[in-house]
Amino acid sequence: MKKLFASALLVAGMLVGVSSAWAHHSFAAEFDSKKPINLKGVVTKVEWTNPHVWIYLNVKDETGKSTNWGAELGPPHGLQGGGWRRETLKIGDQIVVDGYLAKNGASRVNARSITLAGTGGRPGQTLDAASSKGNDEKGK
Repeated sequence: MKKLFASALLVAGMLVGVSSAWAHHSFAAEFDSKKPINLKGVVTKVEWTNPHVWIYLNVKDETGKSTNWGAELGPPHGLQGGGWRRETLKIGDQIVVDGYLAKNGASRVNARSITLAGTGGRPGQTLDAASSKGNDEKGK
């Protein structure tokens, strides 16, 4: 019975490790450091979860057509170290996302920084997105 329990714990631990590895990816696997982008839009959703926080925003193109973009940020603990809080962004906030496009052409970016809308004629605050670029992408 003890061997069965120990085996079950071992298998469960391996499955957790595999699911974590599957959920996390390198920057270079999904995003292109040669394709920077600047998006201005309105926040529609914030997912404050591990391993990455995601912000979704509606961005209008030159014709007025709106597209919902997903912006991947770093992990919650990385953002909190940079001054972020769960309440920093709210649905309806206007923001600017500076980041890099997804390689597959999807409406997704790896965010480098987020600029919050300014008030009273003052410029908005820019916060680091705590994103990670793989070692093979640093300095590019």
